[in-house]
Amino acid sequence: MKDTEIKKLLFAHIFCVVSIILSTVVPSFFLENFSVLGTHLTWLCICSACVTTVNIFLYIIVKPNPSSKRSSFAHKISRFLKCCIYFFMSCIVFHGIIVLYGAPLIESVLETFLFAVLLSTFTTLNCLCMLGPNIQAWIRVFSKNGAMSIWDNSLQITTMCSIVGAWLGAFPIPLDWDRPWQNFCSEV
Repeated sequence: MKDTEIKKLLFAHIFCVVSIILSTVVPSFFLENFSVLGTHLTWLCICSACVTTVNIFLYIIVKPNPSSKRSSFAHKISRFLKCCIYFFMSCIVFHGIIVLYGAPLIESVLETFLFAVLLSTFTTLNCLCMLGPNIQAWIRVFSKNGAMSIWDNSLQITTMCSIVGAWLGAFPIPLDWDRPWQNFCSEV
């Protein structure tokens, strides 16, 4: 049982990594002058859409936490709408946190919000797919010893690594951007 769960988890993560790689490579065939650095806003949208599609598709196929009871169509619609609201709220919260950490509030609001959407895609969307809009399940999984399955451990690790990775990626930005070779946006 545990081996099959580990294999499912491995394939799920491989598909997510492949979707990120494909979101970097494939658009250059369809969009003129596409580069991750030059058209970073387009890439943020494409990457978020690819990861979202893969996560939802994998959740439908793999079903890591199958429900034992049947639910009505109205319950599924209500659950979907709650998940959409939670996702949007997480985008707003991440946007606020990013601004509090020093991102420009007015000048680059689109870039900041798209980064918040990407960060929410890597953190909140996984939790919504696995746990749904159940706050008690979220608290259980993210408490000290609350992970009860390999999927819960995966949620913990993926969420924490995404947040720490975003912080570590943004930490050196203000160190010395006054060098001319670092200002690539004005040249593109």
